[in-house]
Amino acid sequence: MKKFMFLATAGLLALASCQEKAGYTIKGTAEGVADGETVFLQDYVDGNFVKKDSAVVKAGAFEFKGTPDSVTVSRYVTCWSNNQRMMTMVFLENGVINVNLAPKGESTVAGTLCNDAYQKFMGEYGALSKEMREMYRKSMADSTLTDAQREEIMKELDKKDSLGMEMVLNAMASNIDNAMGVHMLASYGSSFPAEKVEPLLDKVPAAFSNNEKVVELKNYFSVLKKTAVGQKFTDFSMNTPEGQTVKLSDFISQNKYTLIDFWASWCGPCRREMPVVVEAYKNFKAKGFGIVGVSLDEDLDKWKKAITDLNITWPQMSDLKGWQCEGAKLYGVRGIPATVLVDQEGTIVARDLRGDDLGKKLGELMK
Repeated sequence: MKKFMFLATAGLLALASCQEKAGYTIKGTAEGVADGETVFLQDYVDGNFVKKDSAVVKAGAFEFKGTPDSVTVSRYVTCWSNNQRMMTMVFLENGVINVNLAPKGESTVAGTLCNDAYQKFMGEYGALSKEMREMYRKSMADSTLTDAQREEIMKELDKKDSLGMEMVLNAMASNIDNAMGVHMLASYGSSFPAEKVEPLLDKVPAAFSNNEKVVELKNYFSVLKKTAVGQKFTDFSMNTPEGQTVKLSDFISQNKYTLIDFWASWCGPCRREMPVVVEAYKNFKAKGFGIVGVSLDEDLDKWKKAITDLNITWPQMSDLKGWQCEGAKLYGVRGIPATVLVDQEGTIVARDLRGDDLGKKLGELMK
């Protein structure tokens, strides 16, 4: 269910306009908002809302007018009222765009090509997401369920997760010739295998080809190709917890097989996975297996404490840049824990081994 939940909370990206310059009119209503209150048209930049325009509510309605530019087509219509924020994303394209701001995530947008397509997708996707959340909540709250019954529920949730992923992929493909489809691709493309996304990247209209997020996605898949199984590893240097600069190649040359383990002290799944890694190190160290941890921490002391608490006894390195970790970027790591298994000659033999798969793979390689 991880992929679906990730998509359900993914940030919304702004893309270049899908129509020629003209004018847009946003005609809006705001449920329960008193006359005189303010509605904002905002951009979303680096995790923060930036006000671009405002309108005063009169008789429960508000209006924005403007011209789509060649850089940004989507904005957020937001209003803080009755101690809650109501908001929705709007594609800025020519024509009349009808917005209804409502509480509890029930806001709607309609009236133009991209907004109609996106609203249709979000309605279907949101319904599936709600169904999945309710199934999960009930399974956790019902103390009478057996382990077998809970396992069946998880299997059903996995099926629905796959359905949700297929819905996203279909929405991308059927709208790849407009801003809505390209927006979806830029937002969610990295969650899919390259063979499903690269054909869509080839179909991105010329107007979007130099968009920052599209270029970023292309670069991401390029990195994955360079660090795929069968390719040579990419070397980099970082500091140990004691401040000594070391190279990844220093460790790879010493072992028959080396696991590059991307993790962080603040990462719950990493901490839960670490006993498996510790056990693998214990079982295969004498046969030539080594590990080098690459931490996405920012706090040196917390990193050091986690090394001790988790019984990590293999070499560690980090640039203490968190998600901006240069090593993680070189390997296309966007989620942790993540692993890359490299042989002594520097060839990548496996990626993202987790749980029992790590021990099984090492058992095959180091008989």
